[in-house]
Amino acid sequence: MNARVDTPVLSQLSNRHLDALEEETIFILREVAAAFERPALLFSGGKDSLVMLRCAEKAFGTGRIPYPLLMIDTGHNFPEVTDFRDLRAKELGAELIVRSVEDSMARGTVRLAHPEEPRNAHQSVTLLEAIEEFRFDALIGGARRDEEKARAKERIFSHRDSFGQWQPKAQRPELWTLFNTRIAPGEHFRVFPISNWTELDVWQYIEREQIALPSLYYSHPRHIVERKGLLVPVTELTPPKEGEQVVVRNVRFRTLGDITCTCPVESTAATAAEIVIETLAAEVSERGATRMDDKTSEASMEKRKKDGYF
Repeated sequence: MNARVDTPVLSQLSNRHLDALEEETIFILREVAAAFERPALLFSGGKDSLVMLRCAEKAFGTGRIPYPLLMIDTGHNFPEVTDFRDLRAKELGAELIVRSVEDSMARGTVRLAHPEEPRNAHQSVTLLEAIEEFRFDALIGGARRDEEKARAKERIFSHRDSFGQWQPKAQRPELWTLFNTRIAPGEHFRVFPISNWTELDVWQYIEREQIALPSLYYSHPRHIVERKGLLVPVTELTPPKEGEQVVVRNVRFRTLGDITCTCPVESTAATAAEIVIETLAAEVSERGATRMDDKTSEASMEKRKKDGYF
């Protein structure tokens, strides 16, 4: 982790509200452990899941997290992130379960329309297969309501039917932090302990707690092309198209997912403190600024969530 950077703006920015957010997250993590028989924590190695892990450490103690970590791997993840995921799980002494979209493809449950089709949306199939394999009754995820409008509809304890589907009109009320965790056989919950956090809260917490992250979150030079208003990284999976000019820019990733649909933003921020300052000035949500798969239609995320997506 980079050293702290003290700036006049950062010194004037209060982070006292982080204690209340942390307390709420710890309460929810403990509630899941108490209410469900076979929960799991979705862990990608990204910043939101790393924040949840820090809260889980505080809730239960290092080496005592009472549920396994589950990763659904598209096979197109950044190696820096998967390497960091493995390292962090080992440091925590946590059980890490990885299930791959490529295994679903081998079974024939996932069929791509063409070899270059993005696999991100197909994670839903692999996730539902993992739920059936391990009989999970609750999955803890790092989604936040400020990310995207479909996520803003989500309850903290979000019910899924026996098909793994989300019905936004059938959400259960959550008055006075009272959660209805009753489920019928075959059903499960998705639980989002950091629902009430914002991107700024996450980065303030990372800065306060000095949480280590994959290096891609910080400014680094990278070959990119400009495409449809996004900076697309040049990789074997995302080569430049005819007529596109490859340039080198200093960029960082606000969110990290499948290489084929995740884009960086131009940035010189090399520390969490500097990213806090940048985030204060951001006018577009992290998914809106960086995710190609959310731009296919206005209802892209909601449709995928109804099909079982995170």
